[in-house]
Parts: sequence; C-alpha cells; structure tokens
Amino acid sequence: MDDLRTREWDAVVIGTGIGGGTVGRGLAEAGLSVLYVEKGPDLGDASLSALDLKTRDPQERMAHGAWPCLLEAQLDGNWCELDGMMGAGVGGTSAFYAATLERPERHDMEHSRDHPHPTGGWPVGYDEMRPWFELAERYFHINGEPDPLAPAGAKLLPPVQPLPASDAALIAALRRTGLHPYRTHMAARFLPGCEHCFGRRCPRRCKMDGRSAGVLPALATGRAALIDRCTVTRILADGRRVLGLVCRREGQEFTLRARTYVLAAGGLGSPSLLLRSASETWPQGLGNRNGMVGRNLMFHLSEIIAIWAGQGRSEAGASRSISMRDLYFLDGQRFGTVQSMGLTAGYGEILHALNGRFDQSALRRVRPLRHGLRLPAMAAARLLGHAKLFVGVLEDLPYAHNRVLPDPGDPDRLRCCYDISEELHGRRAAFRKALRAAFRPHRAMFMGAAPQLNFAHPCGTLRFGRDPATSVLDPGCRLHGIENLHVADSSFMPTSNGVNPSLTIAANALRVADGIVAGRQPRLAAGGSLGY
Repeated sequence: MDDLRTREWDAVVIGTGIGGGTVGRGLAEAGLSVLYVEKGPDLGDASLSALDLKTRDPQERMAHGAWPCLLEAQLDGNWCELDGMMGAGVGGTSAFYAATLERPERHDMEHSRDHPHPTGGWPVGYDEMRPWFELAERYFHINGEPDPLAPAGAKLLPPVQPLPASDAALIAALRRTGLHPYRTHMAARFLPGCEHCFGRRCPRRCKMDGRSAGVLPALATGRAALIDRCTVTRILADGRRVLGLVCRREGQEFTLRARTYVLAAGGLGSPSLLLRSASETWPQGLGNRNGMVGRNLMFHLSEIIAIWAGQGRSEAGASRSISMRDLYFLDGQRFGTVQSMGLTAGYGEILHALNGRFDQSALRRVRPLRHGLRLPAMAAARLLGHAKLFVGVLEDLPYAHNRVLPDPGDPDRLRCCYDISEELHGRRAAFRKALRAAFRPHRAMFMGAAPQLNFAHPCGTLRFGRDPATSVLDPGCRLHGIENLHVADSSFMPTSNGVNPSLTIAANALRVADGIVAGRQPRLAAGGSLGY
C-alpha cells in the first residue's frame, strides 16, 4: 500500500464504474501505469441482491456495495431522502445494472432539419463516435438483433440464448400490429448455467460491467493497481494543472500524484468532488469559473406498462428479450426506447397499479372504496394471466436550475435539486398517449400515474462543448482551464438521449483514453494509439 501511495502514476482514475473501469483498461492496455481509486470495497465475485436497500446504516450499505448515504433530493420543491440506486464498490453501479447497452441514434447527437436537436447538437458527431461504439460493443460482448428500423446500427454478436416461447409469441403479435420489436442488446456472455442476474451482482463474470469488462482486464496487464475503500476528499490544483488528490482510507489521510487524472465518480459524484475542491484559485469550485459545474442535471423518466401475452404464455424466471424503437422519435417529439424489463405482473402488481390510479382520482377521499379494488385485480389476474412488464425510456433535457448541491462537510452525502419542467410534463403525456396507441391491439395497463424518475441515470452535470462559457469540458472531455484532468462518466453528456447511457459512457471513455495517450483531441487513427 505504501508503494501505491508514494508512486507517481501515469494516470489515476477516480471511480471504477462503466466509465472509470473502461478508461483505465484503455490506458493500461496502451502501456500506461494506472491506479484505480474506488470509494467502496472490492467485493470480488460475491453474489448480492439489488441496490434498493432498506437499511440506512452506512457500513451495512457499503458492505453491500451501495453508496453509504441516501440521496437527499429537492424534487419539485419538496425535500426527501431516497435510495439513488448508486453503487460504491469495484464496478460501481454497473455491478448491479441490467446490462442493456444500446447505441443512441444519430439525431441524439446531431442537428438536422428533420430531427432538430434541442441544444444544437453535440460537439462530437455520430460518425466520429462510431468507431468507439464498435470497440465498446466488442469489449462488452454486446449480443442481440439489429433494430429493423436501423439495420446498419450496432455491431452485434448473434443472440446467445434462445428466445423464451412467451416472448417469441409476443414478438410475433407485436409484428402483426405493425411494430418492429427486436432482441435486446445485452452486455453478457451467457455462460453455461447463467442465472440471469440482471439487476443484481453476478458471481460468474458473465455480465459485462465496469469490473468484468474494465478493471479486471486492466489489472491483468500488470500495469494497473487498485486502492479500494478510499475516499477522494479534494482535488489539489493551481491555475493550470491538478497537483494531487487528497484521500482518506481507514482513518489515514494521504495524497496521490500522477501525470494525468481521470474523474469518473458518476453524474452526481464527479461534480460534487469538483465543487468541494474550492481554493483561492478556484473559489467556486475546481473548473467552475462559469458556474456550470453541477448544473443541467438530467435523469430519464420511466413509463412502466404491462402487456398481456395471454393465458399460459409466461415462463418462470426473468427474460429481458424485447426492445422497440417505433416511438423513439415520433411526430417531431423526442421520446425513447421501449424495452421488456425481465419481470412479469400478476395480482399484486395489478392491485398496486389500480391503487395508484385510485389515489389520483376524485374518489380518493372515500378510502373504503380502495379495498374494493382487490376483486377486480384478482379477476384481471385470473382472466389475463401474467403480463410482461415493459418500460418506456423517456429522454430528459438539460435545465440549468436542475443541479447538484454538495454537502461541503460530508463527502459521503450527495444532494441535488430537480424540478420536472412543464415541457417534460407535456412530452410525458404525449409519450403515454403514443404508448397506448402502439399497444392498443393488446391488453395493456400503465403501472403508475405519477412521473417516475430513473435516479440510476444521472447525467449532464459536467457537459462537454466547444465554448468554455457554456460548458465545463472541452470536446476531448478535458476540464476547461486544467490541462491534466479529464472526465469519463455520464456527467459529460449534454443531453440524456433515448437509451440507457451505459454504452455511450463506455465508448466515450475509450475515446478519452485514446486522447490521453495520443496527447491530442481524441480520434481513432489508422492503427490507433491504443493498438486495437
């Protein structure tokens, strides 16, 4: 440990999730010495349940691989505490994620007359990102079927597992009504005896995440090392360079030094650390002369809908087989992907949905009526059988008032302020209407009435751009004004797109790694500098 602390590394990477794990692998495989610094423990191949924990005890949460404190959030003006579904361990949140990794579409990044972009487009276009998407798809073993609406999209391995009979029947039924379902793009090798551990921590290294596809291959090079259970409390910097990281581990404080630093602590953690790193040179926080650090916080909205496949068509076990992009961009509206969740809905889920509708209705004051919903829920479950649950991923857009508000005295506590905009309320209503229309030939029911933010998808809080007045990072994801600090997590994204951000994070992390190695704006040259 003393050698790890005192050595000057080529690069120190803060965080081991999708972004941190992947950028560190790219740097190590290019020949650089890399030190990973992870707040949580290295849990090895331990099998653990999902991150939605009941306990508030920080030590118990950390032992499970979860962030030690609940997220404090001011949502539409009301303060609350909630489980932000954030990991704190090697692999980060990705160790528990569902491994659905899909590419965004061209119009997610580029402006055109037919598909106008809400921010005018990203500083890096789709074609420039394409080689990195392809490389990330290889690293993460992405398998599935091409989207019929965009057959020249992702570079995929064929589906590894056969389609469950009920999903095959549902796909056929959806196609008969004019929709275009395809096999979901999954980051998993599906080894023999696969337990379908999507949404929890897998002991078999089958699911590809920040640890299995990033940290472990980096360590295997012999040029990378890891310090776990280590909190970076401050970044030391002058007006031009980062000078070191102030860290705390097991009650001891020390400083780590490197030639280059990569911040990958997540869409909430990375801006919090920069804001806590205020100094005389950076009085508002490191890199925050324009007041943009931590602003433009985005999540996705989740619209969960139950689709009935019919009596007797549901198998035991979970299957995340089906995706559709028919509603991704519709009638000029930016919506998103619709995907199966790998869950079924029976009596309990139907009753929960009916209770939610009742609580939003004019009859909610007559509480005894609520108990009467058990009978229709039971009848529906018997008549219809188990339903497949789908989620519609609704794109969120950046607003400067949605922001991270760190606690200066407690690096374990993450805080944010978020208001659902009128624009998002309106687009959500249009998305629900489009979902109803798309599934009208089938028995379908929304499983909730209130907006559901996906707190596992924070992004946008350190947006990249060409203008230092309106962005935090340059197009190469280097902090404006600091020549040796890069960012490689979801905070770089200027818009949230209509898909899970994981593949975009991994692709951009590889791009950032190449830029660091090459010492220039990232590009994949012939025989590129990473040697892929």
